[in-house]
Amino acid sequence: MPRSVLSPGQVPVLETPRLRLRAHTAIDFAASCALWADAEVVRHTLGRPATPEEVWSRLLRYLGSWSLLGYGYWVVEEKESGVFVGEVGLSNLHRDITPPIGDIPEIGWVLNPAHHGQGYATEAAQAVLDWASEPPLSAKRIACIINTENQPSIRVAEKLGLRASYTTTYRGEPTLVLYATSGSNGSSFQAARD
Repeated sequence: MPRSVLSPGQVPVLETPRLRLRAHTAIDFAASCALWADAEVVRHTLGRPATPEEVWSRLLRYLGSWSLLGYGYWVVEEKESGVFVGEVGLSNLHRDITPPIGDIPEIGWVLNPAHHGQGYATEAAQAVLDWASEPPLSAKRIACIINTENQPSIRVAEKLGLRASYTTTYRGEPTLVLYATSGSNGSSFQAARD
């Protein structure tokens, strides 16, 4: 069940060899607006560019998730330059999807097209999975949903060890539901076994 693990402002900073994952701030609003207005970014997610109002609500949801659930989304930026790359994280959106995902974290990622094809999505999402497998979250299972036409994200999910479980419909679109489970010794995630 949802629990408060972190106080507001206590979003952990994660680092990989090339990336820093950090909490969103109001300063990220313009970069997030540009990201979510990009036709290539929203083609397999929203299906249309997001309005600034929708992006602002998204940022509030990201930050509120940390307070309510103890997990949420991070800004992904290049460590060396500080350039905004995209967003990655965990959510529980109580999606209207059949069968339901349930009350487990769902991983997602979205990157600025200028940063596609560089391995950033895999690198950032793997850092999130590693974090999720350890305390305070210690998640045992992670879900992911991807539009069946979004082959680049499906490849990322497969690299992360997420395994396709079933295809359903979400917001009128065919959607693949994938899962991964953490190792019995608390190690990071691996493909889920049905």
